[in-house]
Amino acid sequence: MSAPAPTPSLTVGPFFHGIVRPGANVLVGPQTRGERIRIEGCVYDGDRAPVTDAMVEIWQANAAGRYRHPLDERPVPLDPAFIGFGRSATEEAGAFWFETVRPGPVPFRGDTLQAAHINVAVSARGVLDHLFTRLYFEDDAATAADPILRLVPPARRATLLARRLPSDGTALYRFDIVLQGDGETVFFEL
Repeated sequence: MSAPAPTPSLTVGPFFHGIVRPGANVLVGPQTRGERIRIEGCVYDGDRAPVTDAMVEIWQANAAGRYRHPLDERPVPLDPAFIGFGRSATEEAGAFWFETVRPGPVPFRGDTLQAAHINVAVSARGVLDHLFTRLYFEDDAATAADPILRLVPPARRATLLARRLPSDGTALYRFDIVLQGDGETVFFEL
């Protein structure tokens, strides 16, 4: 009788490159209203190694602060040329990028506004549930008063801030995502 064969390793993915259609990371077109921005970043694991088979999704309000969703019925202009949702697979170095617009502020409770932000979801091999976070703009004065960001311990808030980088033309922001360990990005339970 022969020895039993070892059980093969099973994991989810990597399959994100196959489900992200080309151009899914470009949320703007020639008619889209608002300030054009580009977001670039990398997804890193707990050892700060790039995650080459992750998928990053974003959804956001338009430049006027309105979501393209049936539940957002506020009397704020809806931009028919803005999708509000994008998806990017990470590349060999764990890199992802999006071309979009700087979102407008959206309401919170009462008369309080949330600072401009972009909602982010991350899927990766070995991560069974999506990880949800937010991207805020370091150069936006309203960020410091955001009611959601203020719930995050001060020492951890920097993990949610996109840094503006020098660029020619389109505003460029850097936002890295660390899945665990030192400098881990703050993730929200939804």
